[in-house]
Amino acid sequence: MSTPASPASARPRILSGMQPTSESLHLGNYLGALVNWVGLQQDFDAYFFVADLHALTVPTDPDVLRRRTRVTAAQFIAGGVDPQTSAVFCQSHVGPHPELAWVLACQTAMGEMNRMTQFKDKTAKGHNANVGLFTYPVLMAADILMYDAAFVPVGEDQRQHLEITRDLAERMNARFGDVLTVPEAYILKESAKIMDLQEPTSKMSKSASSDKGMLELMDDPSRLAKKIRSAVTDTEAVVRYDPETKPGVSNLLVIHSVLSGTSIPALEDEFAGRGYGDLKKAVADVVVEAVTPFRTRMTELLDDPAELDRILASGAERAAVVADATMSRIRDAVGLLHPAGAAVALAGSSAAVAAE
Repeated sequence: MSTPASPASARPRILSGMQPTSESLHLGNYLGALVNWVGLQQDFDAYFFVADLHALTVPTDPDVLRRRTRVTAAQFIAGGVDPQTSAVFCQSHVGPHPELAWVLACQTAMGEMNRMTQFKDKTAKGHNANVGLFTYPVLMAADILMYDAAFVPVGEDQRQHLEITRDLAERMNARFGDVLTVPEAYILKESAKIMDLQEPTSKMSKSASSDKGMLELMDDPSRLAKKIRSAVTDTEAVVRYDPETKPGVSNLLVIHSVLSGTSIPALEDEFAGRGYGDLKKAVADVVVEAVTPFRTRMTELLDDPAELDRILASGAERAAVVADATMSRIRDAVGLLHPAGAAVALAGSSAAVAAE
């Protein structure tokens, strides 16, 4: 089945989101996700959301969740996502998300949820084993299927969730007719893997890395430089790219190369005969130069929460047009009555979009 893209655009639609689980992105997830989003919005009708409903699976102080939701949205924009081009919104601001999740949950077998690895992995690490975490993949499927997304950017850890999304879409279509788009994985161009500064054989991770191991984009320049100066290297004192035997030095070379655009062989030549102190200083300089515009824009956005909320409201309004149309199809298909007047309002909304 092929559902048309947005009436406002002939481009295929793409959707992705992040949970508001921290006060700052780190360099690894900035380069691994957000940089790719910025490129995708040029070729796709892009929808990027803050997954605040998903964040409720972890007990969080309400004030902290509200702050982190704004912080995460601001990071999207500071990182280069253009809210004039892409819809930037909060998941909870578009009411049909949990409604579609319930419909999909009623088409999901317990065995399918039992086979999902993320629930097992997280509870094994001490996460709260609540029903929301158990059914997390169904809400994720609803997020994707709500927007008739042709493609979904996925990392390796999300492939299983995309597969169940595709299975549920195909199941709904087989039972109720062609009501949902079956999305394809969008394989992102290979991005540099940024490793933990203190454990350079492990990826930089907000859930696993120590504070000293992460380069957070909202760290001030002196803190970034201090973390880089204390990065683990080795005793050989030779600047050479060799991830197997010199993971710490190799990680510093990768960070420099990605941010400066200088090839790793050129960097090896540049630092031949020089010590690790020189390499760390150079890495600190390029990191600070790259991060400073992000921090400046973040500060501007967070200093004006009313404007940030306006951007989110505008994005949610755009997303709701698509979500309401999807839920109208789903309600018709599964036999739910429309609320009185809703069909008329939806028809008027669709006509207005088509007129644009």
